[in-house]
Amino acid sequence: EVLPNHNWYVEIYVSFDGIECPSCLVSQIVHSFVEVTCGADVNVCWPVGSVQLPRFTLLESGSLLVSPSHLSDAGTYTCWPATPEPGVSMFSARTRITKPPVDQSVIKGTKAVMSCGVTHDPSVSVRYVWEKSGSVVDVSTSPRLRLDPDGTLHLSQTWSGDIGTYTCRVTSVGGNDSRSAHLRVRQLPHAPEIPSAALSQVEKRAINLTWAQAFDGNSPLIRYILEVSENNAPWTVLLANIEPEWTGVTFRLCAVNDVGRDSSARRTDRLSLPEEPPSAPPQTVIASGRTNQSIMIQWQPPPESHQNGPLQGYIIRYCLSGLPVDCQMKNITRPDQNNLLLEDLIIWTNYEMEVAAYNRAGRGTYSHKVTEWTLQGVPTVPPGNVQAEPFNSSTVRLTWSAPSPQFINGINQGYKLLAWEAGQEEDVTMVTVRPNFQDSVHVGYVTGLKKFTEYYISVLCFTTPGDGPRSPPHRLRTHEDKPGAVGHLSFTEILDTSLKVSWKDPNEKNGVLTGYRISWEEFNRTNTRVTHYLPNLTQEYRVTGLTALTTYTIQVAGMTSKGQGQLSSSTISSGVPPEMPGPPTNIAISNIGPRSVALQFKPGYDGKTSISRWQVEAQIGIIGENEEWVMVHQLPNEPDARSLEVLDLNPYTSYRFRMRQVNIVGTSPPSQPSRKIQTLQAPPDISPYNVTLRTASETSLWLRWVPLPEWEYNGDQELVGYRVQYSRETSKEGVLSHVISDRLEREFTIEDLEEWTEYEVRVQAINGLGSGPWSQPVQGRTRESVPSCGPTNVSAFATTSSSILVRWGEVPQTDRNGLILGYKVVYKDRGSDSVPQYWEVEGNTSHSVQLSGLGKYVLYEIQVLAFTRIGDGRSSRPSILERTLDDVPGPPVGILFPEVRTGSVRLIWQPPAQPNGIILAYQITHRRNTSNSNAATVDVLSPSARQYTASGLKPESVYVFRLTAQTRKGWGEAAEALVVTTEKRARPQPASRPTVPQEDVQARSVMLSWEPGSDGLSPVRYYTVQYRELPDSNWTVHSASVNHEASSYIVDSLKPFTSYQFRVKATNDIGDSEYSQESEAVTTLQDGKDIMEMRLTDSVALQTRFPKPFSNLINGVLLGFRVRYRELQYDRLRSFTIRTINSPASNWAELTAPYSVRNLSESSLTQYELDNLSKHKRYEIRLSVYNAVGEGPTSTPQEVFVGEAAPPQSVTIQSSTATQLDVTWSPPPLDSQNGDIQGYKIYFWEFQLQNETERLRTMFLPELGVKIKNLTGYTTYMISVAAFNAAGDGPRSPPTRGRTQQAAPSRPSFLHFSELTTTSVNMSWGEPGQANGIIEGYRLVYEPCTPVDGVSKIVTVDVKGSTPLWMKIKDLADGVTYNFRIRAKTLTYGPEVEANITTGPGEGAPGPPGEPFISRYGTALTLHWTSGDPGRAPITRYVIEARPSDEGLWDILIKDIPKEVTSYTLNLDMLREGVTYDFRVIGVNDYGYGSPSAPSPSISAQKVSPFYEEWWFLVVIALVGLIFILLLVFILIIRGQSKKYTKKADSVFIPQLKPLFLLVRPQGSDSEYEVDQNRGGQQKTHSFVNHYISDPTYYNSWRRQQKGVSRPPAYGYTQPEPLHPQPLAEQDPIQPTTNTTPRHPPPLPPLPPLLPPGPLSIPPAPGPPGAP
Repeated sequence: EVLPNHNWYVEIYVSFDGIECPSCLVSQIVHSFVEVTCGADVNVCWPVGSVQLPRFTLLESGSLLVSPSHLSDAGTYTCWPATPEPGVSMFSARTRITKPPVDQSVIKGTKAVMSCGVTHDPSVSVRYVWEKSGSVVDVSTSPRLRLDPDGTLHLSQTWSGDIGTYTCRVTSVGGNDSRSAHLRVRQLPHAPEIPSAALSQVEKRAINLTWAQAFDGNSPLIRYILEVSENNAPWTVLLANIEPEWTGVTFRLCAVNDVGRDSSARRTDRLSLPEEPPSAPPQTVIASGRTNQSIMIQWQPPPESHQNGPLQGYIIRYCLSGLPVDCQMKNITRPDQNNLLLEDLIIWTNYEMEVAAYNRAGRGTYSHKVTEWTLQGVPTVPPGNVQAEPFNSSTVRLTWSAPSPQFINGINQGYKLLAWEAGQEEDVTMVTVRPNFQDSVHVGYVTGLKKFTEYYISVLCFTTPGDGPRSPPHRLRTHEDKPGAVGHLSFTEILDTSLKVSWKDPNEKNGVLTGYRISWEEFNRTNTRVTHYLPNLTQEYRVTGLTALTTYTIQVAGMTSKGQGQLSSSTISSGVPPEMPGPPTNIAISNIGPRSVALQFKPGYDGKTSISRWQVEAQIGIIGENEEWVMVHQLPNEPDARSLEVLDLNPYTSYRFRMRQVNIVGTSPPSQPSRKIQTLQAPPDISPYNVTLRTASETSLWLRWVPLPEWEYNGDQELVGYRVQYSRETSKEGVLSHVISDRLEREFTIEDLEEWTEYEVRVQAINGLGSGPWSQPVQGRTRESVPSCGPTNVSAFATTSSSILVRWGEVPQTDRNGLILGYKVVYKDRGSDSVPQYWEVEGNTSHSVQLSGLGKYVLYEIQVLAFTRIGDGRSSRPSILERTLDDVPGPPVGILFPEVRTGSVRLIWQPPAQPNGIILAYQITHRRNTSNSNAATVDVLSPSARQYTASGLKPESVYVFRLTAQTRKGWGEAAEALVVTTEKRARPQPASRPTVPQEDVQARSVMLSWEPGSDGLSPVRYYTVQYRELPDSNWTVHSASVNHEASSYIVDSLKPFTSYQFRVKATNDIGDSEYSQESEAVTTLQDGKDIMEMRLTDSVALQTRFPKPFSNLINGVLLGFRVRYRELQYDRLRSFTIRTINSPASNWAELTAPYSVRNLSESSLTQYELDNLSKHKRYEIRLSVYNAVGEGPTSTPQEVFVGEAAPPQSVTIQSSTATQLDVTWSPPPLDSQNGDIQGYKIYFWEFQLQNETERLRTMFLPELGVKIKNLTGYTTYMISVAAFNAAGDGPRSPPTRGRTQQAAPSRPSFLHFSELTTTSVNMSWGEPGQANGIIEGYRLVYEPCTPVDGVSKIVTVDVKGSTPLWMKIKDLADGVTYNFRIRAKTLTYGPEVEANITTGPGEGAPGPPGEPFISRYGTALTLHWTSGDPGRAPITRYVIEARPSDEGLWDILIKDIPKEVTSYTLNLDMLREGVTYDFRVIGVNDYGYGSPSAPSPSISAQKVSPFYEEWWFLVVIALVGLIFILLLVFILIIRGQSKKYTKKADSVFIPQLKPLFLLVRPQGSDSEYEVDQNRGGQQKTHSFVNHYISDPTYYNSWRRQQKGVSRPPAYGYTQPEPLHPQPLAEQDPIQPTTNTTPRHPPPLPPLPPLLPPGPLSIPPAPGPPGAP
């Protein structure tokens, strides 16, 4: 024991033989000497080792001298007898407790170690017994207890039942000993009992809180924590000042001791503070004029923290601005209402408005005043002192005074002077006059009125919204003037010396007619003029005293008081009645300009009277014989004109003119058309019309217009385009333009605009010569977007070690891009890669915020951004850097003991994770775990130190190391680590299988719990937690730095509604343990996400399309979608301007208007149609998804414009020509047009070929008809019409069918040749690709390319019908090139296809076979021949040709004779009987037909006649008959002499041949003949006999031919049919005419005889070309 004096004493106890001697107490001052004497009077010896130090000396008396003494020398010294007594055992040392247990205080759940170190003779066994409060502790009864061999008692997982006094008893033969120590288990304190809260009766905003002190957890209480919950909000630590807005609060108390804070705090009953009036005004108060008598005011509620109770409503106070008048009040009793329409206001008046909120305690403070004008109205009074008087015959002068400004109700835009005729109020002539603010009397003129006409005159004043009332009308009449020309001047009853003149009143009397003036004179002899004045009722007059057959000029004019009017004159010859005039002639064109030309002409027959008017008609644009002629100019009363100028033409347009002349009788026929001309180019005359502008996106506008019609191009259409000019509406600077080169373009998207900005746009047409006028400007606003830059003047100031005050200014006006709804402060630790954090400030009135909960002494990057309803804008630039203030540091981290020996350890560490300042030093202390903290060794190290070696430690001992860091604020929190001085360390054992209680499972986090395993005599430094997402098998580290004392851990940043497994491993100084077993699968709870896309479908319905949300974003089971939509008001608020930050806009309504919500409970939906929307409105749409837990965030708002679709009606089609269809339709009904129709789109396609042939014709004018041209003839078309307007195309009408008329067909698709010989060829052709009608036949024309024998003959063949499509031509010459042309015919002939071919033989073809000879056997003929030269290829077959010997045409008789055969037998039945034939043979190889052999000898096809056909037999029969007749006559004469008889003569029937007819054209320009295919089907024609008639010489010489013998014609052709034996009389001959151009006329051949009537047998001809 150390006494509290200036001198410290050392006390030494002396024992003998292990028995203490109480009287042997030595007490001396430290540093003095001490003599220790053994109490027994015996020889003694001191234990070895007691006197090892130099300060210990053994005296002869046996005493022990200690000099000088130290404090550490205090203790008990034992001496033993030097010579033992007999029978007594002697030991070197007595058994005694040298390391007794010490009093301990441990935290509940930790380990307690009670040591009991004993010193004894090594030969003595020692027994340890521990007792607790007198009871023996049996360590085998509980796994928490363990007794080491050295007597140390371990208690793990301590609890309150372990509290008590523990005694260690040691027994042995060498002595017994015992020591005691007290164990105290500390725990968390209990919550204070019976907390009670009551309102203070003394102070207004005070609460009295009382409680009873509870159990302190065996540790003195340090403090109490008072927490508060407001309206069931999360618990927060209560600040010193209790705010009055906490209307319903609950308190709870927590006690804190050195163990920690109690978590089971008890709460008070709910306590409500009394309400107070709101302490803050409503936020964001804005106003906007809606009409001329109403203003919409909107606001946001006061901040919730300043409402001081449930709001009951709002008070709106408003009055006239700047006037000392009483204010009016409006009471809003609904607290959720945040806008009010103030009505019945004064037109065009400035108002001040304030808003205050109130609750049950009263009204709060009023907001700042906002001012707004009601919109302009129309004037309520007309101009005064209106005076009107005629100025001349077509002008009226008016004077008036302006109405009082108080009745104009807006800005005076000017005056409108109105004039209308009585009874025609709808036809008003209007003149606009600008206001004149300098003069009190205004003057204006209305011009262009009708002469001498009664008018009503009135004046009105107008403003931008509209016109004011008219002044009372003044009735007046314009002045009188000279009349116009009389009407319908005519002559009747024309005699030699007189005629009757008639006329009608002038169409323009221009006053009161006083009479007429009529005069006449001989033509061009003014000295013969006779004038008469007639009363006004006379409209005819007989002119007498004329000279016969003399031309007179007669003139008639009306008269008023202003004089004689315009003359109407005409010429006429006396005695000669006038006639219809003839057309002008010799029209010439000169002086062609853009809009005019000069015509010169020669007048036609005048009809014996003067020409009163010249008329000019023209074809415009499309020139053709069938195109329409339009009247373009008239020139009256110029009978001697020989030229005129035609004005008002369209530039760059094709014209063709013709003229008519008009006299008193009528109008002449038109003249011959002039040549086609084209006027010169000029800039466009008009601007595109129906220009509309729509919002396309945040930075673009969609502009549409109706393109110019073609006739308004005024130039080359390739150079026609449009120029778009746009600028900000409020500034004329920075005007931009864009040129569009496509003349048909009707829309353009203006890109790269500023967000949320009003633009003015106009369009003009351009061509190669210049620009046209600008269209009327249109306005449009880009869509709201996010701010394009951050607020200005951002600053930051650190206020504490964990808070920074941030201030900022406003976002520049041009970069707001919408209505600022609030701000977000973006901050992050500059030295880390962590995700930036956001601190949101709602409302745009706050420009500062205190960031709290920040890291200490951390350098932060701070930016501020503004956000609109669309989203977050850009952050401010550059980032502001600010560091929080410093503080005491956190504990160092990463303490490890890489080297551990039995007497020393080396530890390493890392600086604190939260240094909270600049580290100035480290302090390290260490002590044995069982020793008092006062015995710890302390070392202070430099701030750069990262390791420390502690030596002089005891082996197999547990040491506690504490490491702290120091900043200028002081020493920080210490980090503790245990180490055992042993070399038997090992890796830790794995922890138990982690468990996750279901109550600890959240949507994105779970809490794991585990039991630690053995630490392997090296304390665990940290734990590592891994997880994996099922069913994937990859493990991911969530944290590798879990506190070594932890047995639970919260795993966050997980995916909702996802299954996971977890595992844990421990790490000590030696290494890692194995991972624990995987936990059971755990599924997190559900949450939500969103995604969306939209598309407009029709006028009053929207179709919202949204792809299926990704499964990993659903965060649960998708239950459905939620669609929010509301109408926006952008288009109504063209006068919108951004105000100050306190009143940022005048149209907050669309932002605060409530959404309409549609809940879609089908999770499989991908689109949804919103119906029952308003037409011509803009809507905002948002989409969100929801699951069982709740709703996810809404999508970015999408804006769409609803409306304007228009289907046409009653589409009809009329076929006009073969290439044109006239389509007409009716406009859609008015109630379904949904806007101004800008034009129509006509879709047309061939029937059943829509995909391949569909075309589009766009009409940019709202006309109701179109002529679709350039179609295919005789083709069925389907036509559908759709209307379009500024919003887009409407639906198509149902397709209507129509067919064009027939037209000329296209050319035949091909022309092929086959079986080409030296004199014949088979020709075939294909049908036209486009028939364009019903094919009636074909026309074939062929001719030699060079004359044959000096003759160039053109042969034309007409084939009737659409089939067959081939023909054999046989009248060709050897080795001559022929040109063949064929074309099809419907109503008329189409284009032809042509080809050339040269007759054989071709190169490589066989040579001629040997001359054939014929043998005859009965009715059969056999031809024999020999093979000739095979040519370049072997002969494949032979062909036999035959012809009548009288110069007929060769035709194939037999083909496909095998190549081995050199003879062929044919029957005479194949030939015509009685005709003599020649035969020849042709060889065929792969190169074609070869040269024919020489003709065979002629042989007759006459059969051998029987005897009864011989002449002698007929003569005998005739003689016998004659004798018989003579005998009969003789008998009758004899027997009938008395009777008269009459002799009868038999009549003989003579068959008559069918004649042949021939039509010859003497000029011979073109020969034509027809082949009648229908007749050909009934009368089979012999192929080559028909060719007899193709030679013109044949028709002139047939009488000279012998019977049965015919002469071959020069050219021939045949039907492509098999040859059959038929009588020649039944043939239907082809009727040809030929065109010959002989160079040397050939001699006339002999005349052939008539063809025999008998049959002619000829073998059948081949079939179609190429047929076998």
